[in-house]
Amino acid sequence: MLLDFEQPIAALEGKLREMKKLAEDSQVDVSEAVKALEEKIKQLKKETYANLTRWQRVQLSRHADRPYTLDYIEGLTTKFIELHGDRNVRDDKAMVGGFGEMDGRTVMFIGQQKGRNTKQRQLRNFGMPNPEGYRKALRLMKMAEKFNKPIVTFIDTPGAFPGMEAEERGQGEAIARNLKEMFMLKVPVICIVIGEGASGGALGIAIGDRVHMLENTWYSVISPENCSTILWRSWDYKEQAADAMKVTAKDMLDFKLIDGIIKEPLGGAHTEPAKMISTMRKHILKTLDELEQIPVQERISQRIDKFSSMGVVQEL
Repeated sequence: MLLDFEQPIAALEGKLREMKKLAEDSQVDVSEAVKALEEKIKQLKKETYANLTRWQRVQLSRHADRPYTLDYIEGLTTKFIELHGDRNVRDDKAMVGGFGEMDGRTVMFIGQQKGRNTKQRQLRNFGMPNPEGYRKALRLMKMAEKFNKPIVTFIDTPGAFPGMEAEERGQGEAIARNLKEMFMLKVPVICIVIGEGASGGALGIAIGDRVHMLENTWYSVISPENCSTILWRSWDYKEQAADAMKVTAKDMLDFKLIDGIIKEPLGGAHTEPAKMISTMRKHILKTLDELEQIPVQERISQRIDKFSSMGVVQEL
């Protein structure tokens, strides 16, 4: 899957493959030309990904090959036990979670899960949880608190499922309850946006001591397409909407809505998943070490103060 702005890079990479094949078939020494082309590709990548527009970052966040929640969990843990069901309605496949062992430390991992093909996407409801998904997440958080285990949430959703049946079962109440309960959790909570962070669907598992975003992700009350539809009655203005809403990780950090940005490999997390997972592991372990040094009540107070200060305006 190639995005529009990646076409020039792909063209040069195609020439590089042809050059290498020619060298193999004809035994001609083209090492200098290969080296020069590789350097040109590297430079073009640096320039391209350093100057991405907000909409282009939104596109990268949705790349079909990006690691999803279960990819991170599988790469981060040596043992993982997935836990199912909200003990009320059913098991929501769009929300996954369970205990995992990471470098000798037990962590509760929770996150939205998308699918890579049509069958998986239908099974996972395109990463859009129903109320029972948020209630399952809360059940797992409470279990982690009971056993004094830290919580890591991975956020990647186009939003909570907006269907009539979801509203009938209390979608808004389920998300609101999660917000309230997550403020008071006694264990360290780390929230990481790994793809799309849309609306209350993302916020339902995003109240934490530390909230971080990967470099090429977005976080907003609404998607650029839906914003464009509301304001201009058309999806054609999604790029302008993305710029107006300022949805990127850098924007969120500037607004002090998140605590940090996790750098991705050049070209995005999907280009080097193993490297991205390694970076994620170091980041999580370092952050957990910091949070575990803070007394419980102080950590809860800091969490409440952080979110309470968002959007506050002082007039002189």
